[in-house]
Amino acid sequence: MAKKVVATLRTSSGKDFAKVIKMVRSQKTGAYTFEEKIITQDKVTDYFANKKEK
Repeated sequence: MAKKVVATLRTSSGKDFAKVIKMVRSQKTGAYTFEEKIITQDKVTDYFANKKEK
């Protein structure tokens, strides 16, 4: 399925998108969860640089 999602993220409009997956630790339980988002490629480094996004 990942190949299908990545293949559909490319558009002819000029903007390329990327699916990013970030591992986040819950402050309550200490368990890790995964956040998945589809964002433009120019914002990928900013997404991973921010510790708290919510």
